[in-house]
Amino acid sequence: MSRSIVVLTGAGISTSAGIPDFRGPDGVWTKHPEQTSVYDIDAFLYDQEAREYSWRWQKESPVWNAQPGVAHKALVDLENAGMLSLLATQNFDALHEKAGNNPDLIVNLHGTIGTSHCMSCHAKYDTADIMANLDNEPDPHCRRKLPYKSNMPCNGLIKTDVVYFGEALPEGAMERSMSAAAKADELWVIGSTLEVFPAASIVPVAAQAGVPITIMNMGSTQYDRLATNLIHEDIAVALPRLVEETVQRYGNQQ
Repeated sequence: MSRSIVVLTGAGISTSAGIPDFRGPDGVWTKHPEQTSVYDIDAFLYDQEAREYSWRWQKESPVWNAQPGVAHKALVDLENAGMLSLLATQNFDALHEKAGNNPDLIVNLHGTIGTSHCMSCHAKYDTADIMANLDNEPDPHCRRKLPYKSNMPCNGLIKTDVVYFGEALPEGAMERSMSAAAKADELWVIGSTLEVFPAASIVPVAAQAGVPITIMNMGSTQYDRLATNLIHEDIAVALPRLVEETVQRYGNQQ
């Protein structure tokens, strides 16, 4: 019988890859609260200067430039062992995709910086292409030709697929994640403070369904009482070990 493990990741898995968290004691927004405006949808829509700042900030931030760490790669090993049924992440850094996890298994609860879209015609863009041309076009607009407008360019605003403040989560993301967590053999929470909702609600949903829960985080969370396994260690060390032990324990049952 195959093992079905759902994983929820938060900022803690990416700090080991060089990305500072946002809300922690040394977080980006804790130290520089004014920078929350980078992800304010109203400012983005109605202020060109704010849009240009948002794009430039994102290009120069560790979120865009970071590479996956050993913890991200451990989850690829879990997938390769046939045990990862869904990977829900609160991070929008696209490091799970960069590490090699199947995008079909990933639910980006707060969106992703890896892709972008036109806010008018909904054309999809690879963010890397936009970043590469940002010096020439600091306020990116869609150039897709519209057949129903005599092939005139759309000229709509292009925005990364990160969920900005004031936007809804991606449609169906929470429903898919909660459904998978309730049906899983295990739920692993990796590097999340479980303070941000609705993502944090995945944990009590799994607990109510009787799913064993592992919470791996340096600090305590409000749902530690629901965990069957608490790990307060360096994620870069503890997660590869947990994956290895799990694969060894259940691998012969595949």
